[in-house]
Amino acid sequence: MICLASASPRRRELLQQIGVPHIVQPADLDERALPGEAPASYVERLARAKAEWVYADRQRRGAMNLPVLGADTTVTLEGLLLGKPADEPALIATLARLSARTHEVLSAVALVMSSGTRSVVSRTRVTFRKISEAEARRYWASGEPRDKAGGYAIQGRGAVFVEHIEGSYSGVMGLPLAETAVLLVAAGVGVWHSGA
Repeated sequence: MICLASASPRRRELLQQIGVPHIVQPADLDERALPGEAPASYVERLARAKAEWVYADRQRRGAMNLPVLGADTTVTLEGLLLGKPADEPALIATLARLSARTHEVLSAVALVMSSGTRSVVSRTRVTFRKISEAEARRYWASGEPRDKAGGYAIQGRGAVFVEHIEGSYSGVMGLPLAETAVLLVAAGVGVWHSGA
């Protein structure tokens, strides 16, 4: 059993997919990037901070001592962080930037235990086909792009924009499973538990 420091239903589904029993306790943190912070440093810092915040909170409250898994995902284009769109114009601008181009999705995962914190960053290159403004408007109206890094969900309707992916599909969803499994197994937490 582990504690997932995220309220993301996608991350829960991905942990269930590899059979890792877990409970959920989201972290309460400021997720803004620091001035001049590189995208990979940003996602790794946030993944570690989320996991460490929840681990410390559980220790303070005397909750069951569980390993805590934190994760963060961001979309970057030419070094620019593309966050979650606040409104339709923001989504249209984001998809216009990504249209007919290749961007990078960075997903960091961190595991905190009494012995310390370990983390890793997954990098995936995603190439979009050309996206019209009308398509971007229809996509916003679907409700899917809200609260999504880069304004799209690869596992949902946003998949129609993707021409090519080079790297971790689950990382683009928000939790790179290969890297996550390596961290968990190295810490003595197995995967593929029956009944998970």
